[in-house]
This record gives sequence, C-alpha cells and structure tokens, in this order.
Amino acid sequence: MSDASKAMVSPASSPCLPLAITMGDACGIGPEIIATLFRGRESAGCVVLGDVGVMRRAAAATGGLLAVARVDVAAEGLSVPPNCIPVLQIDGLPADLLQAPVGHVDARAGAAAAACIGRAVELALGGEVAAIVTAPIHKVALAAAGSPFPGHTEMLQALAARGREPPPVRMMLANDQLRTVLVTIHLSLRQAIDAVSFDAVLQTIRIAHAAAARWGQPGPRIAVAGLNPHAGEGGLFGDEEVRIIGPAIEAARSQGIDASGPFAPDTVFMRARNAPDHEGEFDIVVAMTHDHGLIPVKYLGVEQGVNVTLGLPFVRTSPDHGTAFDIAGTGRADAASLRAAVRMARQLAAG
Repeated sequence: MSDASKAMVSPASSPCLPLAITMGDACGIGPEIIATLFRGRESAGCVVLGDVGVMRRAAAATGGLLAVARVDVAAEGLSVPPNCIPVLQIDGLPADLLQAPVGHVDARAGAAAAACIGRAVELALGGEVAAIVTAPIHKVALAAAGSPFPGHTEMLQALAARGREPPPVRMMLANDQLRTVLVTIHLSLRQAIDAVSFDAVLQTIRIAHAAAARWGQPGPRIAVAGLNPHAGEGGLFGDEEVRIIGPAIEAARSQGIDASGPFAPDTVFMRARNAPDHEGEFDIVVAMTHDHGLIPVKYLGVEQGVNVTLGLPFVRTSPDHGTAFDIAGTGRADAASLRAAVRMARQLAAG
C-alpha cells in the first residue's frame, strides 16, 4: 500500500467529538453491520442515529451479548463501555417500524432512514459530531416514503444547503488501490451523457484536487477518463472528448492542477491502480458516468470500498454496498466496508 493510501484510511487520534453512524434501512443489513462494528475496537467514539428497538434486534441477530443504550445527546456516545451500542433515538420515526419485514422494501424503513440522515446533518452542521458515516439505504423504500431524493448524495447536498444554493458535490469511491470521482451520479445513461459539460468536468477536477489535501495529498495526479470507446479516437467514436473533456482538462491545468487525459476508459483504471506489484500512475481518476467509475473499484473488492461525498461542509463516508435484503436478518453480513468507512471518516475529519 502506498503512503498516500495508508494516510487515507489510517485512524485518527482519539476524537473530541463523536462520529455519527446513521442506521440506514431498518429492513436491510445496515443495523447488523453496525452491531458487528460495535463488537470491535473501531466503534470507540461512535454513536448510532436510529431506533433502539431496531438496534436491539440487530444485536440479537449478530450473536447477542451486546448492550444497546439510549443516549440523549450525541456526546454521550463517547463514554459508553465496550460492547455497548449508544443509540440516539430519532424523533418522529414510524411507531410500527419494527413491524416492517426484514429483507423487504418498506416505506416505513425508507422514512426512518431519511429521518436519521436529516438528524445527522443537523448535528454535523451544529458542530456536535466530527463526521457522518451512513449505513446503506434502499432507494425504492426512500421513494415509497415520499422522499424527492434518489439517494444519499442528493439528500445530503440539499440538507447541507439549509435553503440556500446547494454546494457542488461529487461522489468518490475509494479503496486502498483506486480512487474514482464521478462527474455524473444517479442519472439514466442518456441523461448522464447530456450532463457531461465543460463546467461539470472542470468542477469535478477542481473538487477532487481540493479534497485530496484532506487526506494529506496536495497536488494529486488526476487522470480524466473519456466518455466514448478509446476516448473518442480523435472524434471517430464521438466528439465529447474533443469538444468538452479535453478543454476542461486544459483549463484545470492552467489553474495549476495536475490533470491529464482524456484517457480510454477501459485502460485508465488499470494504469491508476496502486498495488504491491503495480505502482499507480495516477492518484485519482475522474470518470464521466456512474458505472464507468464504480465498476473498477467494486471489482477490486466491495468489502474495502468506501463512498465519500466530496464538497460537503462536513465529512461523510459510507460503505461500498447496498442493503443486501437477501441476507438481512441472518447476521452474516460482512462489516469490513463499514469499518473502512469509519477509519476514513476519522482521518478526513482530523485533516
């Protein structure tokens, strides 16, 4: 692992503020991976935003012998004993939330997940928590609950704005070997192609460049992937690289950013991958669309991937997986990605 990768995931020193972990979808594996986290040392200084009953059910599903304590303020999460989950009970959760069937889409779980996220943002903006780690939510459950947001990123962006112009944000998916920042996120492919503009590409490069300093890597080497096969092959397979992406890279370079490309999307990730047997040529890859950027990172191992929202006025990380309804309630869910998200949140908050 490179020094930069180690810095990105190494835990910070003891926090003076708790780390908030949102419960996620109550019918998915979120509560269970949180319970598993609290069986190890990584949970020190964390507080769960959610429902006491749901977390007690998760503790039982993952082997029992784990206390669940209701706390009144987030700071109380710093003083609970080992093997105890401090839960800040969120007001306004559905009274019958525990009746929502585990492993299935349910509007009650979607409403509860949204409420937990909203409270987490309030605490982060109020300086009561050091960072937010979000357990997985289900987009269909969120929509069933009436949420206008397609996912975490859009919801956090809107809530952070507090009625003002939302801050420009980008999604980064990262592990020890690869870091990818996306120009477009939750859009259909047709819509995403239309959303690839000069301003969007340049803004993404700028956000990635500025965020890198938070994990101790000023002046990162940023590779920009093309949109089309072979990065358009000089305009033969599409001209977005010539008209949009290339000029945005040149504009970034004129501002002192070490950006290069556009590179063919099917090879740039291999070049950027940093592993013991392969020193990466780049520190960050900027990808135009959701799947272009996320497939390579997830292929390297979902269990270590971390989703980071860049551009927010607070630190937010998340595991690199979904609600896994097929194994929810069994206690078999792997908490490795959540552990990685907690480690990265601490490091970024300390930066």
